[in-house]
Amino acid sequence: MNFIEAVESFFKNYATFTGRSSRSEYWYAFLFLCMLAFGLGLIEGLLNLFPNTEESVLAIIAQVIVLVPSIAIIARRFHDINRSGWWYLIAFTIIGLIPIIYWLCKAGDEGDNNYGSNPLK
Repeated sequence: MNFIEAVESFFKNYATFTGRSSRSEYWYAFLFLCMLAFGLGLIEGLLNLFPNTEESVLAIIAQVIVLVPSIAIIARRFHDINRSGWWYLIAFTIIGLIPIIYWLCKAGDEGDNNYGSNPLK
């Protein structure tokens, strides 16, 4: 899956918590969100839109808009490695971030698993 297909899939599956998302789909969507936040912060800084704030207000608004699809793509990514999306809740423990990063980088299951067929086929 290339960058444009991943971003289209990210927004098309806005609140879809079922199915699977490939590793490339997740990481391209993550890259898009980072570029979006950086670009909005840059535009806000250049135009001096909110001079009395330390955080980028436009980037915060964008993050709120993409909160649901961000959680949904993480759940689908966990489904790709045959884990429930509820495993993401271990992020609230500091040590839980280590397995989450590992699982997000791990290759998905070949063929079908409990959550559907391989998204790369």
